[in-house]
Amino acid sequence: QVQLVESGGGLVQAGGSLRLSCTASGHTLRRYRMAWFRQAPGKEREFVAAVNWSGETEYYADSVKGRFTASRDNAKNIVYLQMNSLKPEDTAVYYCAAKISLGSYTEGYRDWGQGTQVTVSS
Repeated sequence: QVQLVESGGGLVQAGGSLRLSCTASGHTLRRYRMAWFRQAPGKEREFVAAVNWSGETEYYADSVKGRFTASRDNAKNIVYLQMNSLKPEDTAVYYCAAKISLGSYTEGYRDWGQGTQVTVSS
């Protein structure tokens, strides 16, 4: 029901910053919760951050608290992930995801983007 396209990935040095974008399309976007996940080679996908289209509710994984900020532009249907103080361990493919805004912040996402690669060098 929701189509998602990520962009903004690339190569950055440790300590640097990067902003990812997720452009969403669908019929009832305001009913959805948006989230960012990431997956490194050989590892399972892990939750990063979540934000609703309406309100100010945000939730972050402990590994990114204080460094990453999720936000959205309702008029443009874009969700952002501002990534500061990047570490080599942040290297992964980052995915945008969507679900109805009920229940767990970290599980149950139904719609996914194609992913964008983020590489952090030492």
